[in-house]
Amino acid sequence: MANKVLVVDDEKSIVKGIKFTLERDGMEVDCAYDGQEAVDYITKNKYDIILLDVMLPVFDGFEVLNRIREFSSVPVIMLTAKGDDMDKILGLEYGADDYMTKPFNILEVKARIKAILRRNAGDIVKVSNPNVIKKGDLEMDIEARSIKVDGVEINLTAKEFDLLEILISNPNKVYSREKLLNVVWGYEYPGDVRTVDVHIRRLREKIENNPSDPKYVFTKWGVGYYYKE
Repeated sequence: MANKVLVVDDEKSIVKGIKFTLERDGMEVDCAYDGQEAVDYITKNKYDIILLDVMLPVFDGFEVLNRIREFSSVPVIMLTAKGDDMDKILGLEYGADDYMTKPFNILEVKARIKAILRRNAGDIVKVSNPNVIKKGDLEMDIEARSIKVDGVEINLTAKEFDLLEILISNPNKVYSREKLLNVVWGYEYPGDVRTVDVHIRRLREKIENNPSDPKYVFTKWGVGYYYKE
């Protein structure tokens, strides 16, 4: 079955180029040109990945991403203005999986999309554990990729789940931010370790009763993060 992609950008020439390139690779591509249209598409269709510009009419990309994360963990690549680090940081905080700066090479866009789709299909090596892992009020099903806290299912993004899976499957083992970045995002990922920090913070906000005094994901200062047995 072909991968389905939603491209959201108000610059029609960019959308046309991305759509043409991805369709040549056998993907199905829908296009939206403002935030409202994007939300409408996402609520009515299931996508394997979304390419989302920050600067959009009606709703900006952050608002669209925020709405997506209320009900879906679909991978999202944000498109940001060149050199605008704040847009990149905000995108990650809202739950983006990756970002690219304009102007970009259309072939690089295709490569990033394919890399995320491969990782989500399980092409990278991860710890495999079919059992349900329980600790206190936390229950994680590795195979079903679901997590519950106090019986309530928590909606994690793909990257948040991957981070927790690695840590929870290797209790008390401290992983450096660099190692987590390489394993979860891949060695070809051009971002830096701040990406890991942002996702760990968002993960704690979702699974910890008190993120500043965590029960599950701990920080080893100056080293990295670990799941405490």
